[in-house]
Formats: sequence, C-alpha cells, structure tokens
Amino acid sequence: MRMGIKTQKVLLLEELIEKAGGCAVVDGGFATQLEKHGASINDPLWSALCLIKNPQLIKKVHLEYLEAGADILVTSSYQATLPGFLSRGLSMEEGERLLQKSVKLALEARDKFWEAIENVPEHRYNRALVAASIGSYGAYLADGSEYSGRYGSDVNLDKLKDFHRRRLQVLVEAGPDLLAFETIPNKLETQACLELLDEEDIQIPSWICFSSVDGEHAASGESFKECLDIINKSNKVNVVGINCTPPHFIENLISKFRELTEKPIVVYPNSGEVWDGRDKRWLPSKCFGDGKFEHYAARWRDLGAKLIGGCCRTTPSTIQAISKTYRDLTGLKTTGRQGRGVKEGEA
Repeated sequence: MRMGIKTQKVLLLEELIEKAGGCAVVDGGFATQLEKHGASINDPLWSALCLIKNPQLIKKVHLEYLEAGADILVTSSYQATLPGFLSRGLSMEEGERLLQKSVKLALEARDKFWEAIENVPEHRYNRALVAASIGSYGAYLADGSEYSGRYGSDVNLDKLKDFHRRRLQVLVEAGPDLLAFETIPNKLETQACLELLDEEDIQIPSWICFSSVDGEHAASGESFKECLDIINKSNKVNVVGINCTPPHFIENLISKFRELTEKPIVVYPNSGEVWDGRDKRWLPSKCFGDGKFEHYAARWRDLGAKLIGGCCRTTPSTIQAISKTYRDLTGLKTTGRQGRGVKEGEA
C-alpha cells in the first residue's frame, strides 16, 4: 500500500528533527535581511513587494539562511495576499502566480544549495524543508492588529475563512513541504485555520504560531488553553508554537505549551525590539544579540522546543549562532563552511 502524501511529509519533518539532533533550526528575519540588501519595503505588501520587484533577492536571502545552517526555509508569502495584490492593480491570476513564485523561489534555493553541498565530505547541513508562510488577517491589514487580535465586529469566522481559502489552495498547489500559519492572534482565527485545513482536506503537515505581547496570553488576551484545546483536537496541525514575540517570554511560553499540548513546539522570537504597526517603525528597546540567542536557544531546546529560529530583526548570523550551538550540544560534526556554497547567480 502506498504511503499517503501527508504521511510522507510528516515523516520528512520528523526525520529532519531527528537528524538535527532533536531540534531543527528555522530561518530568521526575512524583511530584515531584504532591507540589509537595500530593498525598500515600507509598503502594505512589506517583504512580499520583492516578489514583484526583485524575486532574485528573495532567493539570495534564502541561500544566506541555508548557508547559515537553517533546516527549514519559510517562504516570502507572509504578507502576500490576493486582496493585497488586487489593491495594487494586479489581476487575480497575477496574484496567484506571485504566491506560487514565493514557494518556487524557496524550493529552487533549497535544491540548488543541496546539490552543491550534498557530496562535500563531512558537511554539517541537512536537506532543508520549505514551509509556506500564511500570515494572519492582521498582517494583511498592516495596522499592527496581528499583535492585538482586534479585527472589528464585522470580522467573523466565515470572513476569515474566505480571506485565507484561495491563498491556502494556491500555496499548497505550489508544492511546499509544510504550511506555517504565523502570528495568529486569537481563538477565532485559529478556528478558521483549522476548519479550512479540514474543508480543503490539506494533505501536508502544518504548524500554527501565535504572537504574545505579555508572555502569558495570546495577543488578543485570550488564554492559550482556549486556543490549544481546539488545536489538540485536530490531526491537520502537527506543530504549535510562538513567533514574533520578545525572546525573554519564550522560556515561560515553552513551559506553558508543554502543559497544554503533546504536539511538538516551534519557537522563533523576534530580537526583542517593538514594532509600531501604525507608524511603521521599530521602537527603541533592549534586544537580544546573537550571543544571547546562542545562550538562550540552548535553554529553549532543553525545555522541549523541537524547532527554533528567529523572526523580525534576526539575521543569518543569528541562525548561524543557533545552528552551531545545537551541533555542539549534540556532538554533531561542526566543520565550518566546508561547502563551496551557492552564489546568487548560480541559483
């Protein structure tokens, strides 16, 4: 009997975690790195603007994270939505092609990098998986509401499902290894994601990540127990966790999640800086440097997180520090950058 697609993909994820010594490394801040390379993304489409203007830069950033040791690439589709593209004057077909491109660019970068590295003796890399990013409704609004969950009284379950449905379909058809629902702020959107996965009979694994502004509750103020109780009933969601949340909250949140679910936990916090969604700027605040990430990521692993990376304002050097820490902890061979790597022009 042939193994189902979902079973195959779930096994790929489980095997990756095992090969990584029990904790796989997710990539880091995407928009941060695009800006470092000169991209202007002060736009409602945010990093998705590069899908239109500079797709090769997206591939370049993926390659930088692979070189840094990322085991999972998250696509550039976080703020790529069909309503967002339509508002820019693109057709539905053009918007769908851009969503597909976000997955294609990550797959191409992964395959090219692996082709270059797999025959290098004693290399330190795993063949990465690609997670298609699905940002929350608040990310589309671009008003900071993914950090509050306050969508207004006119936003109900059906509206959220209608908003996410076609994007979900297009991203799945593009062939990623898994789905990443990110910065989900409330129970309502959690329920919408779960119902969509069932209604569309999605056959690849997925994770749902929440944001938190106080280290105790979902961004909406609802308890994580309320959100995780409904996730625990679903066999479509394989991993749960936290993203784009200050790193000093992560230890407590991992412990809380371990009490509330048996599903593997993923965490990829931001640097600790605070984003002002209305004024579109980072507010001055104390943040984690790579050295702190290196130290605390080992503690997060020991607490039980199975996938760890970075979100806004983290960089490939952050991911390299995390990756090196895990390989040192597990005794996996750390040989430095033995591979010849992949230049942007080769991808």
